[in-house]
Amino acid sequence: MTARAIRRTAVENYLTLVRMPFDAAIGRLPGNGKGPRPAARLALDRADATLRAFAGTILSDPVLREDAQQRRAALKEREQAQELRGEARQKTQQADARLDERHDQIARQRAQTEMRAKDQRKDADRKREDKSRRAVETERKRVAASNELHAKAEALTASDEARRLREAASRTKAERKRK
Repeated sequence: MTARAIRRTAVENYLTLVRMPFDAAIGRLPGNGKGPRPAARLALDRADATLRAFAGTILSDPVLREDAQQRRAALKEREQAQELRGEARQKTQQADARLDERHDQIARQRAQTEMRAKDQRKDADRKREDKSRRAVETERKRVAASNELHAKAEALTASDEARRLREAASRTKAERKRK
């Protein structure tokens, strides 16, 4: 093992030891994908990468510098992923809000439709009752008119019969007088 490899291993072990209490503390922070835990983990990883780059520069160790660059690249990708997750959460919340609003709108429309249908049913019932009432009144008037017509016809028939009988009686009387 070369002196450079020994120094590199020492730096890596030192950073691992220094990170342990921080990793334990970060593990107790709230947040699963959002909140302080992921932000603290990113900050610790950034400090780790910076210390590795610094040690690589001081010790002239290209492997440590390369490791620091890879860690920064991975860190950048995780930060982007975290931003994308945040945007996705925000879009999901907005979509949920729009969906809730749409459900509320549909519920309002349904209630209005039910009210209109109820009013239309009441209107139809009222019209049906009015029509029935008018039909009963018309039938009553028709029956009354028919009865009145029938009574007039009977009166006319009786009047005609009375006139005919008077005439017959007059003829019979006139015939008796002639005999």
